[in-house]
Amino acid sequence: MHLSNRSTRFRLTSLTGAFMTFVLSLSLWAPAVQAETASPVVNEKGKATALTSESATAFLDTFFDSPEAKAQYVGASVVVVKDGKVMAEKGYGYSDLESKTPVDPKSTTFRIASVSKTFTAAAVMQLVEQGKVDLKADFQTYVKGLEFDNPFDKPVTVENLLTHTTGFEIRDPQQEDIHDDFDKSVSMEDYAKLHMPPVVREPGSAYMYDNFSFLLLGMIVENVGGEPFETYMQQHIFKPLGMDNSSFMLNGKFKNQLATAYDAAHNPLDLYTLSPTPMPQGGMLSTAEDIGSFMIAFLNDGVKDNEHIWKESTIKSMEQYRSSIHPLLPDTTYGFEAAFQLPGAGSSSKIITKAGDINGFSSYLFLIPEQNTGVFLTYNQTGVLRNLFYPAFIQTFFPQYAEPVKFKEYTPQSADELQRLTGLYADLRLSTIVSSLKESGNEPGQLSISDVFLGSRNLIQIEDHLFKDALTGQFTAFKENADGTIYMKEPYLNPFGYEKKGQKPQGFRDVRANSLYAEAIYGLQSLGYYTNDASESFQPKNVVTRAEFIEDVLKMSGLKASKTTPPADTDWATHPAAGYIQLGYESGMITGADEKQFKPDQVITRQEAMVMIWRTLQLQYPNELFVDVKLAGQTDAWAVPAIQMMVKLGIHGPEVKVLEDGSVDFLSRKPLIRQEEAAIMYQLFTQPTDKIVADLMTKQPQAETSSDEEPADVSSDPATVTPQ
Repeated sequence: MHLSNRSTRFRLTSLTGAFMTFVLSLSLWAPAVQAETASPVVNEKGKATALTSESATAFLDTFFDSPEAKAQYVGASVVVVKDGKVMAEKGYGYSDLESKTPVDPKSTTFRIASVSKTFTAAAVMQLVEQGKVDLKADFQTYVKGLEFDNPFDKPVTVENLLTHTTGFEIRDPQQEDIHDDFDKSVSMEDYAKLHMPPVVREPGSAYMYDNFSFLLLGMIVENVGGEPFETYMQQHIFKPLGMDNSSFMLNGKFKNQLATAYDAAHNPLDLYTLSPTPMPQGGMLSTAEDIGSFMIAFLNDGVKDNEHIWKESTIKSMEQYRSSIHPLLPDTTYGFEAAFQLPGAGSSSKIITKAGDINGFSSYLFLIPEQNTGVFLTYNQTGVLRNLFYPAFIQTFFPQYAEPVKFKEYTPQSADELQRLTGLYADLRLSTIVSSLKESGNEPGQLSISDVFLGSRNLIQIEDHLFKDALTGQFTAFKENADGTIYMKEPYLNPFGYEKKGQKPQGFRDVRANSLYAEAIYGLQSLGYYTNDASESFQPKNVVTRAEFIEDVLKMSGLKASKTTPPADTDWATHPAAGYIQLGYESGMITGADEKQFKPDQVITRQEAMVMIWRTLQLQYPNELFVDVKLAGQTDAWAVPAIQMMVKLGIHGPEVKVLEDGSVDFLSRKPLIRQEEAAIMYQLFTQPTDKIVADLMTKQPQAETSSDEEPADVSSDPATVTPQ
């Protein structure tokens, strides 16, 4: 997740699905979503260029000199290997922009984030081939003293850890895990004991990108290997491979050689460190040259200078995909994951990859074993450069992997038969990423899918459980378990995990099925945000307090209460929602000169609630896009920008009406009631806000679209600070 000092602006990890993808793309712990962007390098379709030193260098120079690529990096380092040799190894741009220090692929170190997992897995596999670790064994055989619940008959195995199929409840890093206290040291064991998750799905039943599992694998390396994790990696992986500029510890020369990190606007980020120390799931530092050495040895069946680092059988086992929702959509191997989908071609099982992101850095490693080819790209700006690079490279040198699949003739299922797949799906890791699937008329073999990014489009059935997205040309697949659980793997929102269909909502005894708010209330019930018990009352007309609203919106955003103890002289210090109110202040949703008076039990007005949400959304969506919204009724001046945005984005319930003159009465000064809050929350999950904004931007090209612009300052009126 993106973590920064309060002075440089706190970015809330989620309020809309758009924000969740923003976070995902800035995460150490999961690769960015795939961008649908034209390649800056175009090759004659279907015609392969032979991969030589000359052609590789020419490709790299052309790619990195293109305007599309230049916008995505400050400095980049890349290496291409084939047949045991380095075809090209180059640096582009600067490791430090201010000093104009060029990137050196041999010595400039980068944080390679989740590419670290490949090396942690490689260490575990050494222990497996030595007979010291059994992949099918309960991981607790090798890691003692961790207490957690597992209600299933199946244990979590070492193999589950390696393949992201543990069934663990999500445990992603906390804000305090990225910090600037270089004297702070948190051991892997202490961190694991503090954050150990329960098992919430049957182990092996579903794919969810799992950082915590690789922390546990690091502990296995340390416990079974008989030496500290960093020492093991140096002695048994890095040193034998000649990787002299690689480490999991940011100290000494690694600190000095580290490239400066930059944000999307090319502003430098402060140097930071990570907890735990070391971090097997994402803390590795390395160079393009060092990763090239690893790739050459891996593609040479584990041999480096006639020395076996791994057995050939171990390498082959790491190349094999262990789970998939469909053969065209593989999930993971031992240490690698599926490549980005190419339209009409899916993700080739012949290619294994690993991506990683952390503040100011992104990386991508991909190997094509049958071509004896490997590529590693790393750069000091988090973003989608790799999403441009990968398809361009494949289409240039190995277009056979981008060829559209020729399917056999298939009789699609009827609309009635596909009804079982309709409903709301939430991402297993980022539950605020939601897809809505509905019938697409009465056409056989078609479903309608909608999300906040792309809006509504059709899925066309081409095989059992396999559909083609009519908009993106990519595949979406479903998996139905024996217990009735349905999973979906959708390529655009998060290709590195499954979405799970929500439970059938039972409703509430005081919410009629024909209520204008039923869809929202039942939808949130299906997603698990409300108790799924028809005998209970929802109390739809009850008013919502300030404390209730801030707690509800932050909880539904997947956030936990702040661990900071509120000042004793605040009026919320002992309130049950104190942690969430404190987080509201820390996130910037609540602001003002008087930070002691929040009046937590006062009823919140609709405009006050919208301003809290707007404070986050305006970091992404420019206010200029919404100024043409005409408001009727009474809205205080400090709330006008917020109400205009919510009207345009459709973040409201059916109580908001458009009048005959085109103006909108938001009922801004009225108290917010529970059914209206439910409608707002539901729309934050499902309304296609990104598409709406994109359409507005095309109509208003003069609008400033930079997400790094400071938010508007409307704090001169005390009412906008802590609404009175």
